[in-house]
Amino acid sequence: MTVGRKLLVGAIALSGVLAAVPAYADVKAGVDAWGKGDYARAVGEWRPLAIAGDADAQFNLAQAYKLGRGVPLDPGLAESWFRKAALQGHLQAGDNYGLALFQAGKKTDALPWLEKSAARGEPRTQLVLGTMLFNGDGIPRDFPRAYALMTRASASGLQSASQTLAQMDQYISPTDREKGTALAQQYALQATPAAPSRSTVGGTGARVDVPASRVAETPRPTRLPPSSPPVRVPAPTREPASKPTPVKAVVAKPAPKPAPVKATGKWRVQLGAFRDQGNAETQWNTVRGRLRGLQPFYTKAGNVTRLQAGGFASKADATRACSAARVSCVIVAP
Repeated sequence: MTVGRKLLVGAIALSGVLAAVPAYADVKAGVDAWGKGDYARAVGEWRPLAIAGDADAQFNLAQAYKLGRGVPLDPGLAESWFRKAALQGHLQAGDNYGLALFQAGKKTDALPWLEKSAARGEPRTQLVLGTMLFNGDGIPRDFPRAYALMTRASASGLQSASQTLAQMDQYISPTDREKGTALAQQYALQATPAAPSRSTVGGTGARVDVPASRVAETPRPTRLPPSSPPVRVPAPTREPASKPTPVKAVVAKPAPKPAPVKATGKWRVQLGAFRDQGNAETQWNTVRGRLRGLQPFYTKAGNVTRLQAGGFASKADATRACSAARVSCVIVAP
C-alpha cells in the first residue's frame, strides 16, 4: 500500500470516529440540562463524549448511573465509568471509584484509591478509611491514624465523622489520642484539594471554569450520600469485658429537648466508659446542656470510669433522655 493510500485510509477512519460524536454533544450543555432536571438530555450529551474518552463526561455519566437519573440505577455501570475517568487522573472520579469498590465488598481493590483520596483531604474517604483502620477491616489496625483521619473528616463538617469520633474517644487510650491529634495536624498541612474542572464550550477553544460539571457534588457535604457504606465502630478487643454495644455511625434525627428533670428517681443513663475520670468529665460538659436538671455520677469499674446521669422516676424518662443526649447511651436500672 502506498503512503498516499495509507493516509487516505487513516483519514477515512478518523472521519468515522468523529462522526460517532454528534456535533451537539457538549459537557456543559449536559450540565445545564441536568440542572433543569432534564436528565435524559444530559445523559444524551455526555454519553458520546464519554465513549470518546472525555473524563468529565465519563464522571458525569457514572453519577447518572449511580443516582438512577436519566438511566436505570446501575451501581456496576457507575463503577465502570468512574474507573475509566479515574484512570485518566480525574480526581473526583477516583474518590467515588474507591467508595464504590468498598461498598461492593472489593476492599483490597478499594484501599489504594481510598488512600490517595484521603491524603488529598476528601472527608468521605477519610471517614471510611479511618473506620477500616480502627476496626482492622482489611487493613492492620492503627488507632492513632484512624483517630487522625476521623478528626480531619469531622473538621470538614461531616456529621457522621463527628459522631464516629465521639465513639472512638470512649475506647482509645490518651496516648493514642494524643498521637492521632498530632497526626491530624500533619494531614491538614499536607492536604492538596482538587483544582476546579475545565471544559471547552461551544467549540470556540475558550476554556472556562465549569464547577457544575461535577454533577450531584455539593461543597463539603454534611452527610454521606445514600450510596455510601454504613459505618460501625465496635470496641477494640483490648477493652474490658463491659464494653458498650457498638453503634452505627450514621446521621441521627434531631431529638426534642427534654423539659428539666428533677433528679429524685433511681433510674440512670450511662453515657460512656472511660480510662480516666478527666475524659468522663469532658463528656459530661458536652452533654449536660441537653440533660437539664440531672446529676452526673462517676462510677468506678476496675480501671474504667463510667459516666452516668440520674435520677429518673421511670425507664421511659431515662429513654427520652438517651435520645436527647445524642451520644452512645445505655439505660441503667435501679
